[in-house]
Amino acid sequence: MKTIAIDFETANEQRGSACSVGLAWIEEGRVTRVEERLIRPRDMRFSGMNIAIHGIRPEDVEDAPEFPEVMDEFNDDFRGATMIAHNAAFDFSVWRASLDLYRQSYPELTYLCSLKMAQRIWPHFLSHRLNLIAEHLGLRFMHHNAAEDAAVCAAAAIEMAKAVKAKAVEAIPALIGMTPGRLMARGYAPCTCRKA
Repeated sequence: MKTIAIDFETANEQRGSACSVGLAWIEEGRVTRVEERLIRPRDMRFSGMNIAIHGIRPEDVEDAPEFPEVMDEFNDDFRGATMIAHNAAFDFSVWRASLDLYRQSYPELTYLCSLKMAQRIWPHFLSHRLNLIAEHLGLRFMHHNAAEDAAVCAAAAIEMAKAVKAKAVEAIPALIGMTPGRLMARGYAPCTCRKA
């Protein structure tokens, strides 16, 4: 099984305005590959608030490919993979909204939310934001850089697997009462946790 962490940054408040994607591959309990791609949103409207968060400006993406071309590069990687994102509800809504914008069907895949996993596995943390989890784990990174966010999400998931003695990240849900989310051609199902 392969697991890939994913993180999107958006140009504005619209979910279909992805301007960057980061990916981090987990194999045999370690991060083996990290990629980042800039994306030219169909609507080149960048909000000041979003620029302040991630630092990506319109001129940075004016020569970048649009969403379908960027994501098509990774189609073979996504096939059969378990995806994971920190606050998956956001990242997978960006993915769905962007596919909807280009009238493309959803890929068939399973996904996990590392935020929900962290809340269940480390309930004593005061916050489960990615930067604070990274700090707790002694990981240094540039927050809101899509590649670095994906890499830290992957590293945190590996540590969570160790914490619950799971053989792999994709085995965590069965141990913590999580139902993985699903993207499928006809729609999606969110990632959920049973009430403790």
